[in-house]
Amino acid sequence: MHPRLSHLSFAVAAAVIAAIFIGPPAGADTAPPSSSTPKTVAADALPTPQINGVVWTQLIVGTTVYVGGEFTKARPAGSAPGANEVTRNNMLAYNLTTGAMTSFNPNMNAAVRGLVASADGTRVYAGGSFTSVGGVSRYRLAAFSTATGGLVSTWAPVVNAAVKAVGISGGTVFAGGTFTVANGQSRPRIASFATSNGAVQGWKGNPSGGSVNALTVSPDGTKVVIGGSFTSYNGGTNPGYGMAATSAGTGASLAWKVNGLIRNAGANGAILSLTSSSSGVFGTGYDFGSGAMFEGTFRASWTDGTLVWIEDCHGDTYSAVPVNDVVYTTAHAHYCGNIGGFGETSPRSYHRTLTFTMAATGVVAKNAVGNYYNFAGQPRPTLLAWYPEINTGTYTGQGQGPWNIAANSQYVLYGGEFTYVNNKRQQGLVRFAVSAIAPDKEGPRLQGASFLPTLSSPSAGTVRVSWTSNYDRDNEQLTYQVQRDGVTVKTLTGLSVDWKRPTITWTETGLTRGKTYAYRLKVTDPFGNVRTGNPVSVTVS
Repeated sequence: MHPRLSHLSFAVAAAVIAAIFIGPPAGADTAPPSSSTPKTVAADALPTPQINGVVWTQLIVGTTVYVGGEFTKARPAGSAPGANEVTRNNMLAYNLTTGAMTSFNPNMNAAVRGLVASADGTRVYAGGSFTSVGGVSRYRLAAFSTATGGLVSTWAPVVNAAVKAVGISGGTVFAGGTFTVANGQSRPRIASFATSNGAVQGWKGNPSGGSVNALTVSPDGTKVVIGGSFTSYNGGTNPGYGMAATSAGTGASLAWKVNGLIRNAGANGAILSLTSSSSGVFGTGYDFGSGAMFEGTFRASWTDGTLVWIEDCHGDTYSAVPVNDVVYTTAHAHYCGNIGGFGETSPRSYHRTLTFTMAATGVVAKNAVGNYYNFAGQPRPTLLAWYPEINTGTYTGQGQGPWNIAANSQYVLYGGEFTYVNNKRQQGLVRFAVSAIAPDKEGPRLQGASFLPTLSSPSAGTVRVSWTSNYDRDNEQLTYQVQRDGVTVKTLTGLSVDWKRPTITWTETGLTRGKTYAYRLKVTDPFGNVRTGNPVSVTVS
């Protein structure tokens, strides 16, 4: 929950395994233990431009990434705040493959909240609260040529308040937000415009009692699903309470069955994001009291909104994006125990980057923590093993880090107000890539004095070696070498993640009584990244 929002064998003779560890279920990573498990991108944070505020929206068009938000300066990766900065007011672009900033500099005078591109990639449409673009009047909607970066002079719709989301299909741009008038016509919170000249089109309706925060258009262009804090749509509340499926031509309400289960609207909750693919619609939400009850991610069918799955992790979720067989999300999740994931900790800890299987794999268990709605028995995906670390920022004052995700088949991009990624300075933007592109250098996390065996000699001529599993940000299966006096005497593999680190125990026999031996551990991930612990000595009974 969060206050109201505005906007993770070589064995010597006579050695035997005395106890076997139990790991968590196999989950995706860059080299998953099971070939049937989908691969994620690597957790290496790639060099990306940085900003001095918050990123609300990102859009990939070919090899260019367009970024919108609230910021005034940008600087290269590795530069400290104030160093090597250039002016970029609320919108910028950079090269997807190199991370280098481009010269695109539209100079928006206020926030950019939504971005979308034409199917041919020749135009980018922006929505937000701006009223000027490069000194030219544009009232909360604008279009740019991707070839020149210039403002499209022939596209200038006018709405009277903020745009929070945009979508596109064919010759129509869809917008949602807090406005009530578009081009002089009554259009409460949703409107559509011709891509050719910005003329108002026929999509209209009445989402009342709150704003429209998100929208997504079906692949065939016939439906637009909207989400937000509105409490009814065209007078209906199921669907219509925080979500509605609409006809893309007229705005007429259509069946949307998931709204019968997920009820987030009003002063204490909302649907925060909607994305989609041919696999369905993916929505996220927040809940902070009466009138709301959902904080995770759901997947629903395009046909009629039938629920495919719900991940009922606790902690508001801000964005989700499907990529092949994986769904990436950003949240401040602090409990996923009801879907087989991490439990609540004290003090509370957060996972801001979560990934899930595209397919439903089980059912949600009964809620056991806090005063949360019980989704027990509903279909759920599997939580996967990908846990880059992203911190919180201070720009919005809401104690959050990442707010938005964009992706294609090779890259996953996080944007927000964070200042560190994987414990290194990186503000507001970060790229992750598939293993073939990434350096794959995110190895096991612990070494030296933090990675020690516990030794005992329970019987004559034996030494029992125990340790808590190491962990890796993007590989669940690790290989351990037990070394005695510098020589490897046993190799074991095991599964672990940061929140579940089983104890591994192995007993060596046939040792000399009264002799002192030094044992240490080496751990390696599937990409050859090695960490070594300090030695510990024991005298054999």
